[in-house]
Amino acid sequence: MHIGIPKEIKTLENRVAMTPGAVASLTRAGHDVVVETRAGLGSGLADEEYVQAGARMVSAEEAWGAELVIKVKEPLESEFRYLRKDLLLFTYLHLAAAGPLTRALLDAGTAGVAYETVTHPDGSLPLLTPMSEVAGRMATQAGAHYLAKTLGGRGVLMGGVPGVPAADVTIIGGGIVGTNAAKMAVGLGARVTILDVSHARLQYLDDIFGGHVATLASNDHHIREAVAESDLVVGAVLIPGAKAPRLVTREMLPTMREGSVIVDVAVDQGGCVETIRATTHDDPTYVIDGVVHYGVANMPGAMPRTSTFALVNQTIGYTLRLAGGGLDALRADPGFAQGLNTLDGELTCPAVGEAFNLPAKTPEQALGL
Repeated sequence: MHIGIPKEIKTLENRVAMTPGAVASLTRAGHDVVVETRAGLGSGLADEEYVQAGARMVSAEEAWGAELVIKVKEPLESEFRYLRKDLLLFTYLHLAAAGPLTRALLDAGTAGVAYETVTHPDGSLPLLTPMSEVAGRMATQAGAHYLAKTLGGRGVLMGGVPGVPAADVTIIGGGIVGTNAAKMAVGLGARVTILDVSHARLQYLDDIFGGHVATLASNDHHIREAVAESDLVVGAVLIPGAKAPRLVTREMLPTMREGSVIVDVAVDQGGCVETIRATTHDDPTYVIDGVVHYGVANMPGAMPRTSTFALVNQTIGYTLRLAGGGLDALRADPGFAQGLNTLDGELTCPAVGEAFNLPAKTPEQALGL
């Protein structure tokens, strides 16, 4: 198959969809791989490395002209012109928070396969997990950074010092993002509370943290109480493929401490904080009611060396199967099929259909299974 790897153009997005090692795996399998010139530089990967792996360096138009295009982030508006009916696109899409992109994919008839909705037989999300791990750890780092008074925060040190209390950190959602945010916060010496709707998950978190975090059932009352007492709130809620529920409301903000910080990792799915909006690495924060909001939608892009390799470690196996069999690779694997979000002008992810009140087939129906 003819495979293209364009350069990411989202603001300060430094990841790349394939490493030279992954490209070598594709070329050894007999595939023709083209990589946009300088696509890997942000991750410290030179064009020469891709050439040695068997790729050809090309323009953006040529990379997008391939049968199968592999990306990291969703196409931006300036890239919509590359979408077409005979294109198979494999990337993060997050369509539930991206109306214009959803419409563009449907209008073009593109087959869009989203990393974030591919599932493993155990119900996990193997292609979302590595970036959730990075973003969760970064959320705590970002929160600790913006708690500095010089950056608009309260001036609270995460771990405190002897005789002075540590920061209070509330994490809403105990999944991969929340667990990794908690690991960092506990490591920094903060006082950590995790909220989740699953009692079994709270039991698990209580066990793995050995009582070093407080756990609470996630409901409106507990969220209100927790955010009011927090120096840092991390939004870590995920409903696969769907828009994130708004759990921290605008009316809660005045109850929060002046200079407290919110980092909403769910922003790429619309956010679980009512007042969050997507920001970029060059302008990451804004203030509402005295609360610092951090809403960068591509957090791992700031740590591209780690993020690119962590992502490709997981995507390369799926990419090889997709390159070898096209949509038949999805038909052969029910979990992989869940990644199909659009096909032939139809929406194939019911959660996205619900977000936009649009008709949607299941992936199984669209693939004729």
